[in-house]
Amino acid sequence: MNDALPAPLDVRVMNMVATILFVCCAVGLLAAGSWWFLRNPAFAIGRIVVHGDLTHTNPMSLRANVAPRLMGNFFTLNLQQAKQEFESVPWIRKAQVRREFPNGLAVEIEEHQARAFWGAESSPTLVNNFGQVFEAEADDDDDSKLPRLVGPEGRSLEMLQMYDQLTPMVKPLESPIDLVALNGRGSWRLQLENGAVIELGSGSTTDVKARLARFVRTVPKVAAQQGRKVDSLESADLRQMDGYALRLRGVTTVSAETAAARAKAAAASAARSTAASRANATGRTTTTTRTPGRNN
Repeated sequence: MNDALPAPLDVRVMNMVATILFVCCAVGLLAAGSWWFLRNPAFAIGRIVVHGDLTHTNPMSLRANVAPRLMGNFFTLNLQQAKQEFESVPWIRKAQVRREFPNGLAVEIEEHQARAFWGAESSPTLVNNFGQVFEAEADDDDDSKLPRLVGPEGRSLEMLQMYDQLTPMVKPLESPIDLVALNGRGSWRLQLENGAVIELGSGSTTDVKARLARFVRTVPKVAAQQGRKVDSLESADLRQMDGYALRLRGVTTVSAETAAARAKAAAASAARSTAASRANATGRTTTTTRTPGRNN
């Protein structure tokens, strides 16, 4: 039996070199083909289809705004980065992006639904129906009628929920809520559209609602006692333990000390007037004057 002779060393080296060269060429061709395929202009993003109920934006302006910022083509585009670019546009709350072969994107858009302004009058921020604060320009008549929430950062959802609970409670006051404010000490304040200010005080939501309910129930009778209606309300302070302080348009109120001082002054004046009248009555005399004339 003949044993096969091993190939000479130079032959083995040549075979190895040939194999390596073949593999390198194959990898190079594959890489070049992939590079050409991925960079082919035919796969550049050329179509963006926008879906969703859009009120404050329109698909054309959205595409024009976002398309220049998208990096890559159909195959290399980072969908998460594209999602963030769409969500950075004002009024866009959420975006879902998917590829559509061969060169398109389909984008599902959800807009913010504005419920209130947030912060000071000059602030461009709003609160959506999830209690999230976002920055956008209010451009519709309906948006300009939104209430304003002013409070500490991170409390927007709590304040929106409080607004929703107090809104039906103030209907008997014949003026809707224009502003809800919460200070750093946890004290709540309302301002109605007619300018009336109601200090609700601090405490749990139940406590605040109880104080407002008592006020709304009793203030029409109090106003009627002064010949006024509830729409004459200027301010109310509900932070009292067993009542509230009230100011009505056209009704002048003074402190207890001032009222007592005025009553004392009025009594003293009346006493002086009475004394002067009596003195005049006692010191009065009758004088008869004769007119010269002929004797009868």
